[in-house]
Amino acid sequence: MDMLGPSLWDVWNNNSHSMSVEMVACIAIEAISILEKMHSKGYVHGDVKPENFLLGPPGTLQEKKLFLVDLGLATKWKDTGTGELVEYDQRPDVFRGTVRYASVHAHLGRTGSRRDDLESLAYTLVFLLRGRLPWQGYQGENKGFLVCKKKMATSPESLCCFCPQPFRQFVEYVVNLKFDEEPNYAKCISLFDGIVGPNPDIRPINTDGAQKLIYQVGQKRGRFMMEEDDDDQPKKKIRMGMPATQWVSVYNARRPMKQRYHYNVADGRLAQHISKGNEDGLFISSVASCSNLWALIMDAGTGFTSQVYELSPYFLHKEWIMEQWEKNFYITALAGANNGSSLVVMSRGTQYAQQSYKVGDSFPFKWINKKWKEGFYVTAMATAGSRWAVVVSRNAGFVDQLWSLTSCIQVREFTGVGIMVIASLLLLLHGTRQHLS
Repeated sequence: MDMLGPSLWDVWNNNSHSMSVEMVACIAIEAISILEKMHSKGYVHGDVKPENFLLGPPGTLQEKKLFLVDLGLATKWKDTGTGELVEYDQRPDVFRGTVRYASVHAHLGRTGSRRDDLESLAYTLVFLLRGRLPWQGYQGENKGFLVCKKKMATSPESLCCFCPQPFRQFVEYVVNLKFDEEPNYAKCISLFDGIVGPNPDIRPINTDGAQKLIYQVGQKRGRFMMEEDDDDQPKKKIRMGMPATQWVSVYNARRPMKQRYHYNVADGRLAQHISKGNEDGLFISSVASCSNLWALIMDAGTGFTSQVYELSPYFLHKEWIMEQWEKNFYITALAGANNGSSLVVMSRGTQYAQQSYKVGDSFPFKWINKKWKEGFYVTAMATAGSRWAVVVSRNAGFVDQLWSLTSCIQVREFTGVGIMVIASLLLLLHGTRQHLS
């Protein structure tokens, strides 16, 4: 094995925790080129970070050459024989990478692809330039979840607020890439090619490896804007750093049915709306919360024979729920508020034969897997602050179920599945298993 020089982390650490803009731009150019070569072979690195980029041995002709090492987490993104993409999957209980630099998709347990290496590179570049990332400092067993949540809440503008514009453009581009999308490496390089000096011989990092991609850029140097691609329509951007505080209403075509919808309801007015609905023969079919206000849907087609509810300061009120279970009521709707309170609706006349629920500070995927094996299916879920509540039921009428942890709500089409429950950052679908992209 050839001996190499210091890592980029060593260089950064020995230089008073800083690097010049030109040096980081040179690193960006060469690193993008290295990743393009690796991706062209059908592999993704899976652990891009400053510690895994090394310079050549000091005092040699390669002392300014950049190398990418440690392929221990490398995986295939396509079948090198057929050229087809690997099968997309999501396993939230499996994390591969380094928490500080991992992509959001890696945190969510999604199959690795080219976009993940580039997102990790983006975090690496910002770290080398700014000396710190906004999600550093979290500790404890829930560290990975908190870091992922912070990454999703941090916009490219906020992350790169003290960086030259090309860094923000690069971050914005890579976090919006799709699972199977081929990155435009040449255009990414063109962003940084305008920052570095015109003479390659005196650049702090050797960029000879990127010359082929730089040549492809040609006369477009410094003029490329990531917001618009030459061949595609402008894409809808995600991860803008703005909390989703709006109501999302979904309407389905069906036979005429008496239905009532209330939203932005304060605690004190819940009883009034529910009582009036009950008098008109309506039962609660769905509840939600936003900014400590409630939304509820009441209709005449639920099939329920009676119903009770509780607005509780607890998330959830175990004693009350168990008392209702003994009276043959089952949880049919559930919501949690930012202040930690909950609204639980329990009904008679459901098809359910047995129920169980779990409350915790992280999504209980292992518990759900266990309950699936016991014949339960998820029928309700909610969040309150950073806490999750998931309800599972026997005799739910489903044949299969899968979940998708996601950073945003997007319009997607599925064959044989339908979204049944949504809470915070998770979609749960029932039907036959399909792949998400």
